[in-house]
Amino acid sequence: MSHLRSLILTNFRCYGAARLDDVSSGLVVLHGANGAGKTNVLEAVSLLSPGRGLRGARVMDIQSQNHGDAWAVAAELATDYGPIKLGTGLDVSSKAGAEKRVIRVNGQNARGQNAFAEHVSCVWLTPQMDRLFLDSSSHRRRFLDRLVFAFDPGHSGRLTRYENAMRQRSRVLSDGGDAAWVEGLESQMAETGCAIAAARLDFVERLQAACEAVDTPDVSGYFPLARLRAKGAVEELLVEASALEAEDIFKVNLRESRARDAIVGGAAMGPHKSDLDVRYAAKNMPADQCSTGEQKALLIGIILAHAALIKAERGAPPILLLDEVAAHLDEARRGALYDLLEDLGAQVWLTGTDENLFTAIEGRAQFFEVRDAAVFVS
Repeated sequence: MSHLRSLILTNFRCYGAARLDDVSSGLVVLHGANGAGKTNVLEAVSLLSPGRGLRGARVMDIQSQNHGDAWAVAAELATDYGPIKLGTGLDVSSKAGAEKRVIRVNGQNARGQNAFAEHVSCVWLTPQMDRLFLDSSSHRRRFLDRLVFAFDPGHSGRLTRYENAMRQRSRVLSDGGDAAWVEGLESQMAETGCAIAAARLDFVERLQAACEAVDTPDVSGYFPLARLRAKGAVEELLVEASALEAEDIFKVNLRESRARDAIVGGAAMGPHKSDLDVRYAAKNMPADQCSTGEQKALLIGIILAHAALIKAERGAPPILLLDEVAAHLDEARRGALYDLLEDLGAQVWLTGTDENLFTAIEGRAQFFEVRDAAVFVS
């Protein structure tokens, strides 16, 4: 099993310099007042996996406002094959305004963030995600795509290609550009869009199986089973027709919506409009109609199933980053969650303002206090 053994932050958010050494391979608790910098530590860990981290922040937004030098995150990853050094930070050699990150593995520059995927997988849950079932479909779509990306790093590239082609098509249509150019862009959108939808369908099927696999009485009593479905016009096409037929239908739809799309932009149909449908299985109730507590429990259950799926398919669990996850759980649910996390065998980073939320795992977890932009063993 891989876990972060040390973490060094330099000019990162509120931290000028901070270091955590001899970090436990199991449960790690960061406690401290609101605004102390607990979530910043989790964000730093999340940036050692592919993507823009748990906040989705721009590169320059991470820079400490009180320190001029470029921000950086460095870590030593303990693995069954020996230690691996990982690092990322602001690429000061890039052109002004480029906002690029440098990626390092064992002291060598890597060509892209996918180099992290070979060594680290992170799954996280933040308070901002508590409204997932109430927010717009775009939030759930991004949530789903991030889960897919944890298994298939190429998914991010497909999303980028699709969005770039859609933007170019909108620009050409609004300028009254060449029809052959538009047709080429639509072909790219149809091919890439169907690949995106197919990846979502395949992943949701596997995630549903993982949810059902962990749906035991000791789990379902606290974190109920969710029914999941990737919902969208392209996804429905792929269920009813072959991939080639779906692409052809998608292209016809794009051709027919050119006049409309030239005015409003985007495209009337595509994977950029898809959604993740979630229901409370036992009640057959849409998640957005469930109580706040039920929604939180459903979301935790999905995250736990996702982590279990990664462990089953890769042979090792991901690093879990759970920000204020215990704050709104009753004592019984907290205890059940801690037991499930220990059983998973992952390195789990938990934050909370109240140290008493973690009384049940005293002696079973490593505790750090965060205060005054510094981290102390407690």
